[in-house]
Formats: sequence, C-alpha cells, structure tokens
Amino acid sequence: MFAGSPSSTQDKLRRAKAAALRLAQLSTLQKNAILLVMADALLDKSKEILASNRADLESCSLSEPMRDRLLLTEGRIQAMAGGVRDVANLPDPVYQTLSETTRPNGLHIRKVRVPLGVIGVVYESRPNVTVDTAALALKTGNAIVLRGGKEALHSNQKLVEILSGVTGLPEGAIELLDSSTRQSTQDLIQARGLVDVLIPRGGGALISYVAQNATVPVIETGAGNCHIFVDESASLPMADKIVINAKTQRPSVCNAAEKLLVHRTIAEEYVPHIVKQLIAAGVEVRGDEETRRLSAGLAVSPAEEQDWHEEYSRLCMAVRVVASVEDAIAHINRYSTQHSDAIVTSDEARARQFLRQVDSAAVYWNASTRFSDGGEFGFGAEMGISTQKLHARGPFAVAELTSTKYEIIGTGQVRK
Repeated sequence: MFAGSPSSTQDKLRRAKAAALRLAQLSTLQKNAILLVMADALLDKSKEILASNRADLESCSLSEPMRDRLLLTEGRIQAMAGGVRDVANLPDPVYQTLSETTRPNGLHIRKVRVPLGVIGVVYESRPNVTVDTAALALKTGNAIVLRGGKEALHSNQKLVEILSGVTGLPEGAIELLDSSTRQSTQDLIQARGLVDVLIPRGGGALISYVAQNATVPVIETGAGNCHIFVDESASLPMADKIVINAKTQRPSVCNAAEKLLVHRTIAEEYVPHIVKQLIAAGVEVRGDEETRRLSAGLAVSPAEEQDWHEEYSRLCMAVRVVASVEDAIAHINRYSTQHSDAIVTSDEARARQFLRQVDSAAVYWNASTRFSDGGEFGFGAEMGISTQKLHARGPFAVAELTSTKYEIIGTGQVRK
C-alpha cells in the first residue's frame, strides 16, 4: 500500500483506524468534557504555543500574506480555544434519527447519522486548522490524521501534543504525519481502507494534486476568487464599506474579495472614488480598459485575462465595468471559483436574480464575503469551505462529518 519506507505513517494510520471505533462509542457528555479540557489546555499552554510558532516564523521564507496565515498571537489562540468551546456547545449529530418508517410487513426502518471514521486533512500554513479540525472530528466521533505544511512544523507539533494529551481521548484519535517529506502526503491520500475521507485545505495546486491523485474519497475545499458587484442602485457608502472590508480586512484568506465589478451607469462616479480608497488602503489596483480610462491619473495597471482567474491572496484587486446585472452574473460564473460572491444593491429583484443565478457556494446581498466562515455561520469552527456540489458545499462542519446507516428492527420477518 505504501511506497518507500512507510512504517511510521502506516502505524499512525492504523492507530487512527482503531481509535475511530472507540471514538464512535463516546457519549456526548464525554466528548464535550474532553473538548472543554482541550480549550483550557490551549490557553494554559499559550506561551509554549507562541514559542513554537516563533520558531516556524523565524525559519520560513514566506510572503507576507502567507506569514499572516502562519502567525499565531494571544488573540488567535484565544479565538481557537473559543472555537473549541463553541464546538462543545453544538448539538451532537451522531446517532441523530433523520427519518423512520414502519413498512406494511411490520419492519421498522430508521435512518441515523454515524461518524465517517478516519478523516485525513492535508493543509498549508495555518496552525488554527489543526485545532479546528481536531475539535470537529472529536465532536462527531471521528479520528483525524493531519498532514500540515512544513512551514508550520513546530506549531502543529505543539498543538497536537497538547490536544492529544488530554485525559479521556483514545490513543490515535489525533495523528500528525511527518511534514518534512512529500511521501507522507502520498501515503495518506492513497491509504484506501485506512482513511475514509480526505479534506485538502490550501492553494489551488495542493487541492488539485490531492483530488487528482487520491484513491480515498475527497471533499474539495476551493480557492477563493471572490467577487463583489456594485449595482447601479447600491448605497455607495455601504458599497465602500463592504469592498474595503472584503479586500483588506484579511487579504490572505480564501473569502477575501479579489474582483470588483461596477455597473456602467454609476461607473463614472464610483470607479475613481473606490479606486482612490483602495489605493489609500494599500491595495494594488488592476483594471479593464474602461476602469483605467475612468481612473486617469491614478495608479491602475492593465488587467490581463489571467487576472480575472487569479486568486491574489494579497492586497491586489482587479476592477471591471459591466453593463448589467446579467453581465455581472455571466462574468462571475465564468471566472469565479464558486466560493463566495456578493451584490450590493437596493433593488430586491436584482438581488434575488443574483442570489439565484450565481453558481457559488455562498452568495451575499449587501454583506462582505468575509463572512464565509464556519464560526461566523454558527458552526463553532469549520473543516473547510467546499466548492464542490456532492455531500458538502460552502462552510461545513459537524453535519457533513457524518454518514448515515439504516437500523432495521423486525419481529421475525423473512423475504418471500
């Protein structure tokens, strides 16, 4: 099953497989108690976590947006611990009855939620993913195998050490694979029979590699080429607030806006106005021909065809003028990664048209795309933001970490 010298990876996967059986039997009270102790442990060991994170930051050579993804602070550790507590407070989906019926022959058939088993997560840079995914896996009775990026080696090791050391957690419930070699990724994504589902989180190249090479089923999380369309009826002060927030509040993450579309009717007034605001906020602006004409004298570079496809993940935004809401929808459906897209308008009919016709996982009316997040949606945390259409779509958490089974209760019935 494994190439090279895989004993360490294989041992961890087998421990996770055995742990999954024990985790599935934990009661809601047991799982919640473990989660609350995990949250306390993160805060108690925050100095150790920050020291490990500093070691990663000092040894890496990442761009500023990627360093921001890697960075941990006291505030971010508190947020991680708060997310774990929020997960503990969520309803437990495991063994929830989804439907039940009694057949004419007396068979009682009940459909219930059950854990998936072993979840593999391949991710880059962000140590908070270690905590979020481990908490969600525990809540749903799943074991988790983590393969983080080498740039977060020390942070992930410390976090897994803290989380897996909590009393009551079965051995093997949280396993961390070696990130110094690509072989561990290859071993994980081809561990059919030991791993039940894979979730890749990171850039487009990582997600594509896992999806194209895995023999284990994959829930794809997507890159975020997110759009905002400012309609002719929009409140321009509202549009300003939404555009600047969606682009600049945290530009390195997948729900940050990368493209701005402006209705032609208001373009002469609004394009130079918002371009000035973006530049003042430190954003590099690229534009189509009309945007550049309207922004004469401002630093707007030409937008090439590739710009409309690109997820910048930095302080850069491309601007295009469109003739109608239909043109905006067509542009988004052509270039978007089907992640999160927004319209700013006071016209309800156009808003409803946009919400229905834009084929993305999360579609907004008069709000920032930055809200595409499990915590903001009330999930406590998230396993990722899925841009595929089977099983999970958009921010997903506990419900999507379960499968179903049928329990059939009879009184001696036999098939005739």
